[in-house]
Amino acid sequence: MSDPDRAPGFGAPGFGVYVHWPFCAAKCPYCDFNSHVRHRPVDQGRFAAAFAAEMAAMRARTGPREVTSIFLGGGTPSLMEPRTVGAVLDAVARNWNVPAGIEVTLEANPSSVEAARFCGYRDAGVNRVSLGVQALNDADLRFLGRLHDVEQALHAIDLARRTFPRLSFDLIYARPGQTPDAWQAELEEAIGHAADHLSLYQLTIEEGTRFHLLHEAGRIVMPEPELAADLYRLTQEVTAARGLPAYEISNHARPGAESRHNLVYWRYGEYVGIGPGAHGRFVQDGRRIVTFTEKVPEAWAALVEANGHGVVGGEVLTREEEADEFLLMGLRLVEGIDLSRYEALSGRPLSSRRIAALQAHALVAPVGNAGLRVTPAGMIVLDAVVADLAR
Repeated sequence: MSDPDRAPGFGAPGFGVYVHWPFCAAKCPYCDFNSHVRHRPVDQGRFAAAFAAEMAAMRARTGPREVTSIFLGGGTPSLMEPRTVGAVLDAVARNWNVPAGIEVTLEANPSSVEAARFCGYRDAGVNRVSLGVQALNDADLRFLGRLHDVEQALHAIDLARRTFPRLSFDLIYARPGQTPDAWQAELEEAIGHAADHLSLYQLTIEEGTRFHLLHEAGRIVMPEPELAADLYRLTQEVTAARGLPAYEISNHARPGAESRHNLVYWRYGEYVGIGPGAHGRFVQDGRRIVTFTEKVPEAWAALVEANGHGVVGGEVLTREEEADEFLLMGLRLVEGIDLSRYEALSGRPLSSRRIAALQAHALVAPVGNAGLRVTPAGMIVLDAVVADLAR
C-alpha cells in the first residue's frame, strides 16, 4: 500500500464475483446478514446449478470481463462440500475470464472446519480463507452465540495457515464490559496467531437481530461512545506497531496482503452478486446498475429455475448517487480517493471550502496534488465527514 503522504497511485477498481451461500448452522444474535438455518440437508447440487444459471444471466448483462477476485460469502460457505465449491468456481470461469492466481476467498467458521474439507477447498481453487473467529475468550464467544470455543478457533487458524497461501480472521470488539486492557491483550494474542490480515469490527446493534431486542429491553449495555473511540484508537496503535496497519477503517494487513476483493468494493469497482440476497453493482450500457436477488434461499432457487435468475429488483444510479457511493466507500480507505474520479462521476468537483474546513479540524488531508484521505481522527467520525463533503 502506498504511503498516503506521497503522490497517489490509486489502485485499479477491478471486477469481482460475489457468491452468497445463505445457510448457517445457527443464527448469531448480532447478525443481520441474509442467513438461514435449515434442519435438513441442503440440496447442494440444486444450488450449484442455480448459481451457474444466474451467472450466465449476469454474463449476458456485463459482457466479457476479466475477474480480479472471487469471494464465497455467507452465511457459512464452509458448510459447502468441496465439490460444490469446485462447481461454483468452474461456473465463474465459464462465464468470465479468470486469470491464474487471482484471489479466491472462502469464509469459514471454526466450528465447521475439517482438515479434509480444507484440502478439498484448496484443490478446488480457493487460495484465501476468512475465518469468523470473533473473540479469543470462551465467555464472549458464548455471548456472541458462536458454536466454537477458543481451542477450536486456534485449531482452525493453524489448519488454515498450513493449507492456504493467505488467511484472514475476524474479531469483534467494543463488547459489553470490555476494557482497553482486556482488548489490548486479546488483540496482541490475535496478532500472534495472524498470518497477514485481520478484520476488526466494533460490535453494533442492528435492527431485526436478537441483540437489538435485548438492547431495547436494557439487557445489553453497550460501551459509551468515548470508550468505543478509545478502543478504536488503541486498535490502530497496536496493529500498526505489530506490522498490520489499517488500510481501511476496520481492516488491517501486512503491506501487499490487503483483501483484493474488498478493495473492489472500496475502490468503487464493479461486481456481480450471485445467490440469495446478493447485491451487484456493474456498468451496463454506460450506466451503473444495481441488482438484488430474492432473499429466501428456496424461493430464489425456484426463481432461477423458472427465469434463469433470482433478481427481484434494482435500479440505475444517477451521477450524483454514483458520486455519493464513491465517497462513502473510498474514504474508508487509508489511501483515500482520486478527486478527479469524483469529479468525473458527479460532474462537479468537491467543495474546496468544505475540504478546507475539514482540513482545518485535522479530519481530512490531501494526498499529493490529486487526492484526499480521511485522517485517523476523521475515521472516528467518518459518517459525518462523508455527509459534510457530499452536501
